[in-house]
This record gives sequence, C-alpha cells and structure tokens, in this order.
Amino acid sequence: MAVYLKIGAQDVLDEAKKYLKKPENINLIKKALNYANEHHGGQFRRSGEPFIVHLWNVGYILATLRVGPKTIAAGLLHDVIEDCGVSKEQLTLDFDSEIAELVESVTKIGNLQFKDPKEYQAANHRKIFIAMAKDVRVIIIKLVDRLHNMRTLQFMAEDKQKIIASETLDVYAPIAHRLGISEIKNELEDLSFLYLNPIDYRRIAQLVEAKKSERDAMVKNMIENISVILSENNLKFRIFGRSKHLYSIYRKMIQQNKRFDEILDLLALRVVTETELNCYEILGYIHAEYTPIPGRLKDYIAMPKVNMYQSLHTTIVGDQGSIFEIQIRTEEMDRVAERGIAAHWHYKEGSKYDPNKEQKEIEERLSWFKDFTTYTGESENQNPTDYMETLTRDIFEANVYVMTPKGKVIDLPNGSTPIDFAYRIHTDVGHSAVGSIVNDALVPLNTVLKTGDVVQIKTTKQITGPSEDWLKFVKTNQAKNKIKNFLAKKETEKRQEKVEVGEKMLADELKKRGFDVKEYFDKKKLEQIYNQFQVDNYTDLMYGIAVKSINQTNVVEKLTNQKRPIMDSEFISKIVNKDRRKKQTTSNVGLKVEGIDSMMMSLAQCCLPVYGDEIIGYISKGKGVKVHRTNCPNIQNMKKRLIDVEWDETVKDIKYDAYVIVISRDRNFLLTDIVTVVSQFKGSIKEINSVVNQEELSTTTKMTIQVGDNEHLKLICANLRKVDSVISVERMFI
Repeated sequence: MAVYLKIGAQDVLDEAKKYLKKPENINLIKKALNYANEHHGGQFRRSGEPFIVHLWNVGYILATLRVGPKTIAAGLLHDVIEDCGVSKEQLTLDFDSEIAELVESVTKIGNLQFKDPKEYQAANHRKIFIAMAKDVRVIIIKLVDRLHNMRTLQFMAEDKQKIIASETLDVYAPIAHRLGISEIKNELEDLSFLYLNPIDYRRIAQLVEAKKSERDAMVKNMIENISVILSENNLKFRIFGRSKHLYSIYRKMIQQNKRFDEILDLLALRVVTETELNCYEILGYIHAEYTPIPGRLKDYIAMPKVNMYQSLHTTIVGDQGSIFEIQIRTEEMDRVAERGIAAHWHYKEGSKYDPNKEQKEIEERLSWFKDFTTYTGESENQNPTDYMETLTRDIFEANVYVMTPKGKVIDLPNGSTPIDFAYRIHTDVGHSAVGSIVNDALVPLNTVLKTGDVVQIKTTKQITGPSEDWLKFVKTNQAKNKIKNFLAKKETEKRQEKVEVGEKMLADELKKRGFDVKEYFDKKKLEQIYNQFQVDNYTDLMYGIAVKSINQTNVVEKLTNQKRPIMDSEFISKIVNKDRRKKQTTSNVGLKVEGIDSMMMSLAQCCLPVYGDEIIGYISKGKGVKVHRTNCPNIQNMKKRLIDVEWDETVKDIKYDAYVIVISRDRNFLLTDIVTVVSQFKGSIKEINSVVNQEELSTTTKMTIQVGDNEHLKLICANLRKVDSVISVERMFI
C-alpha cells in the first residue's frame, strides 16, 4: 500500500501559495481552515484522529489539483452543514452564497425514509449529480472527499469496506475517468481493488515488484537512448518512465484473457514537449530508430477522447526485444491528462468567476457533458435507483465511440444500436427514425455499433413514433425511457379518442330517449353507477361504452332509473319490419355482409384486398362471396352477382397478404436492403423472388408481404422507394 504524508493546516496553505498569488485568496482559505477547526472541535474519526485531519487532507488534495480558492474553501467546509448544525443561510452570511451552495450540494440528503440502503445511497448520488450538472466543482470536491476516505478505509469494518469500495469502483472512479482526472481515478481503482479482491491485488503487486529492478534498468536505458536522439535534433522535452496501476493490469488480464507477461505496456515512457508539432516530430524520430508494432499507433491529439485526453501513443520494439509503450504530449496535454477538468480552473476562479459561463465552456470541452446535463435535467423526478442505473450504464460506462457524419464523437455503452445513437442525438431524431446508415451502408436499426463507426439516421418528416419492438434491442436506458414515454402518451391519446366516442354514444342514447344530456352528464350522478359496471372513474366508463364492453342503453337506464317501454315506437317498428330486417354475417378475415344470414367469405387471390381498401363482393358458384378490390380487372365487366361488403372494425390483429413488385437498378446487397426496410416497418415477407435482367442491368423483385392494413402497406412502399437504386414500387394484380 502507498504511504501518505501527514498533512496539516500549513501544508494546505503552502500548496495553495504555489499558484494562488493574491492575498485575498489565501486569506479566504485561512478563514475556512479556522472556521472548520472551530466547528469540528471535539469530533474524531474511526482512526482516532481529530476529524479536522480529514478536512486538511481534502483541502490539500484540492490544492494539488490547482482548483480555485472557493473550491478549496468549500472542500474544507464540506461537512459543517451535515455534522455541525450550521445552516446554509448561516454559511452564506459567514462566507458567501457560492461557497454555501457548493457545501450544501455535497451534503447528504438527511434522514428521509427509503425502502432500503441502496435506494438511500442512490438518492444521495442523484442529489450530487444533479448539482454537478449545474456546477461541476461539486463532484470534484466529492471525489477528493471520497479519495481520502478510501485512503483511511482500513479503520472501517470489513463489510463496510466492501460496500464503500464497490460504490467507489461503480460510481466515483468512472466519473473521475469521465472528467479526465486520471490521478484520482487510478488511485480510487487501486484502493477499491485492494479491498474487493485482496488476493489478486497482492498477487499482481508481487509480480510487478518481482521484475521491478529488471524493468527499471530497461526503462533507464531506453530513456538515455531516446534522450540522445531528441537532443541531437534540438527538441525541448522531458522524459520519464511511468508505471501501470494495478487495477488496469488486472482488468486487461481478465478482459483480454492474457497472462501478466503478455501485457504490452508494462514498460512505459512518457515524453512531454512544447508544441503539437514537436509531438509528431518526436514520434517520427522514434519510429525511425525503433520498429513500431502495427496497429498500436493511436492519435488522440487529432481525435481527443471524450474526457479531453490528448496524446500520441505508440508501441515499439526496444533493445533485446523488449516492448515499450510511449506516450507523447505537450505540457498542457499532460496537465489535462492528470487533472482533467480540474485543470480548467487554474488561475480562473476568483471575483469574476461565472458558474454558468464556465459550465458552458465545460460542455464544449467535454462532448458527453451536455448529454449528461440534458438527461439529468429531464430526470430530476425519476426514481433515484432508476436514475443511477441509467447514469451508470449510459454515461459512466460508455466505452463505444461512434461518430456523426460531421465528425462529432458520441459515446455509448457496449451493445448499443443506431436507435440508441438516434436518441442520444435528440429525442425527435429517435422518434422519427426510419432507417440507419453505418459506414455508408444501409443496416437494420438493431445493428450493434462498434467504435469508429460513422452513423447516420434516416428520418421521416411525419413522426410515426417508435415501435414497441425497439424495446427488445435498445441498450441505453435513455432510449428505453423515451420509447416507453412515447408509447404511453400515444396509448393515452388513443384512449382519449375512445373516451370521446363513448361520450357521443351516451349522449346520442340520452337524446333518443328524450333526456337532457347536460343533466345526466353530471359527475355526481355518473359516480353513483360506476360500481354497477365495474369501473372506477369517468374515463373507464366512457372507454367501456366506446369499445362496447358496456352497453350505453344499460347506462342510460341506470342513470335515469327508467327501463325502455315494452311497446315503444322503435320496438313496434322492429316487430312490423321483422321479416325485412337486414341480417349480418361476419367473416374471420375482418369482413361483414349485411342482409345475408350465413355465407362463406374469402379474399380474392387475384387482387388480395387488405383492410382499408375499397372492396366489392362477388357471389361465386359454390364458393361463397369472393371479395375483390373495386379496381380489380377481373370484376370490371361484371354487373350481376355483385354485393356490397365492408370491413368489420371490431375484428383486430389480422394480417393481410399483399403483392408488391420492386423495379430497381442492379447492385450488391439490394435484396438485403429491401428485406431490411420491410422488417424495419414491421412487415413480414411470406415469399420473395428477384430476377436480374442482364441486358438492361435492372432487377425485378416480386414479394408477398403481410401487413395490418392499407396504410401500413403504403408506409412500407413509400420507404422502399427511398432505397438506393430503386426505380419504382407498385402493388400488383395477378
């Protein structure tokens, strides 16, 4: 384990004075030190040390990160609200609103009631991350607080150690990585590793230590050789060896299934120079002298990581066949690589500091931070456990990097699809997505994306909304929530339409009976009959009437306490016209014919009508009624034996066959693209046949598609026409 220096109040001031030159800034830190000492007097940690020692360490680490004076002051004061009974208002009076807001943001939420400890922890994290979305300094203070707590975790009970270490590895280390603060991220990971898996920790530590002298000698020799090369070319630089932290070695061994001696970057050097041009020059000189390993050159200067990290990485074969990973970067890149977003405040925070302006600049520097703030803003009322699950999966664990056609990098979790990408761009892009192009090829919307893919989403101007099937393959919780919300809203709108239909049906029935509609649409009167129809509210009653699960006649009778007169005019009319009443028969393909008691009905195979088409029936000999489209050529000259038929709206979930012919220019993967489009729009292909005309270089594709109605068929055909090389798409007669 690392040995940590004992830190005192003076150490905090000395470190701050290295970069804060204005006396008022140092005086603010002194004031915070004295205030913390006064209010935490008599409090002790589990180690037996005075509590103030923890605060001195927090202040010192913040100073080493070169944050501003108010951030250091807030770090020194971060427990006074929670542990000392100081109110936010009092802290505002004693310091200012900015410091008080930072302290309040890192304070736990208090003794609210939760189902279990996990929900309580999730609620605490949500509070901190919501505050972070408004001011990122909040999380920097919390990370430093957690770092010192991890350094002193040996004084906690073993079960508590594992809980805290697991939380650190799952939540705090990933956010430190996302913010680019590698100093803190690496130490948090190693300390968590020690407490969660002490056996493997010590095993890897021993392996590293066993080869330390041999490794140090090779590193020293390589430093001398490269220094000579760079000095001969008059380049300014500093070069040093760096060690891989233990958890990263362990993770590579597990994820890549490699032995310890197969980890290529155990021998590692870093070269720090003045300019970007120098970086590329140094790379060229090193490659001219040593053989680079193919596929291991990474240019993070031209294409920075999402946490602002910039550097050139190359892996070379050194003397005696030893493998070295070399990082080349400028001084500014090195500072950002170690301190991440914390380096952003170097000399900036002071009397003119504007959190809103600074936050916008952070969003420009960190490509993912805008997604984070947008998501957090939309989710403040979400269940805390769901919020943290989404944040962890979609933001902190995202390690697949894809690009928009304009080169913007979008980070997504493993297994993400174009739909996940679409919703990360914008909710409306997700809702209107109808196709996806990855690396210039049309692909299904459930295609799993990989790092480096260039993704483009094809949208429709008329938002049809997401399909419920998308929930089966989307990976991000953000996309799942957006889809579920849209579908729920759509279902609510459909239900409201039915409610309006039910209202009209009930109103018409009341009018028919001669009752005053306004009188019987009274809320109190309707409430009295809910239980008689097994409904709980007005909406359910009207919906039941609309879908005919509740008879409006019965509702009127219950409302008015009047039965229909046995011999009313309507009843007499039915008796008189009994023999002339139209009878109705309904088929199992969603058709009905009035005036016929019983007759077999089927769809004509020559034109294959689908629900919504204009149709006509033909009474055939011995085969019942054959139903054709009205424009079917086979019935154009027939005048006899034709009868009216109509679609039965009450019959649901029927799939209809339709013939479609697609004429296109011949090309590779054409048939795949056609099939993909039909599938994307929830059509099913029963039969498909494609023939190439070599002379005309064209292709004729005939297929039988199963659809829900003619609108569904039109939608599929419209999108087939958008496929590259397609000339025409038509519905066929046989």
